[in-house]
Amino acid sequence: MTMDKVPFFDLRAQARALGPDLTAAIAEVIDSGVYVLGEPVERFERAFAACCGVSHAVAVNSGTSALQLALAAAGVGPGDEVVTVSMTFVATAAAILYVGATPKLVDIDPVRGTMDPTALSRALSSRTRAIIPVHLHGRMTDMKPILDIARPRGITVIEDAAQAHGASYQGRPAGSLGDMACFSFYPAKNLGACGEGGALVTGDAALARRVRVLRDWGQEEKYVHLHRGFNFRMDAIQGAILDVKLRHLKAWTMARREVARRYDEGLSDCGVRIPERGPDGEHVYHVYAIRTAERERLRDKLANAGIATGIHYPIPVHLQPAYAELKYGKGDFPESEAFAAETLSLPIFPEMSISQIDRVCEAVRGAVGGRHAGFS
Repeated sequence: MTMDKVPFFDLRAQARALGPDLTAAIAEVIDSGVYVLGEPVERFERAFAACCGVSHAVAVNSGTSALQLALAAAGVGPGDEVVTVSMTFVATAAAILYVGATPKLVDIDPVRGTMDPTALSRALSSRTRAIIPVHLHGRMTDMKPILDIARPRGITVIEDAAQAHGASYQGRPAGSLGDMACFSFYPAKNLGACGEGGALVTGDAALARRVRVLRDWGQEEKYVHLHRGFNFRMDAIQGAILDVKLRHLKAWTMARREVARRYDEGLSDCGVRIPERGPDGEHVYHVYAIRTAERERLRDKLANAGIATGIHYPIPVHLQPAYAELKYGKGDFPESEAFAAETLSLPIFPEMSISQIDRVCEAVRGAVGGRHAGFS
């Protein structure tokens, strides 16, 4: 008997569960005749701002656009430096280049996988205009030391929260600590659209107003263009879909944490390094990544067992050919390079069954030679 495969993520399960509500929301937009921005987007913006504990959310067409708008709204441009990490998706660095600034990359804390505050301190210069800490895999960066460094110097802090919907740090939600924060709603995110989408959140009314103008061709009223803006508006259908899905985010997050708990129990003593929860916040497990020096061997064995896996991200930004102009090389960020070489992302999604989770644990243990453990 052939055993069913365990997918890395299952968008169809989510779509089936929400099918009638999503269909009704899409039909409402079609009937309205307003297909860009409009009431569905505004409704989602209000709800998402409240979710992040801030007063303003500006919905846009992608997380990358949100980052670019945040930098532009902060006045970052040619001649400025923006400090961020090499262990991130390339969009973080790309957005900095899009506004004409220079990415200044730093290494990570090997436990959290996020910005090392000591490395940040060393990277500062008279040209540093902004800092973009990246909340990786659903766990927030250690923000207090970063804010302590930035605030006295007047440096803008922009949270890259693309993987951290609903995460928290010292009791505060992702998006509420920096001057601005940027989220992605790519379909596989913890809160995903049926297509592309993103948002910028902030507690600063002036910044929010500036971003709203910039996302819509720099116009405050039709055909009056005060700035050289962008066409970064969110489609109304995506706003309506996200408004429906946001109501389920807390339940999905609890389900992800339960998957992670069972993984923790099943893999804690088998020779792979499991993600640390940490004492200062709540992880939302966009990714559940284990670490092992035998990553490729383990991945092959899991694939042979019918278990899909992923890697986030196999090549750090400083080693990407497209970013060679930054003049970094192998060995410059050893923690990022080790993290990239050793992490393997296991399947995790809210609809994952207990049998699927336990199958993954058994397969990992079998592949690395760990003894069997019972799961509670």
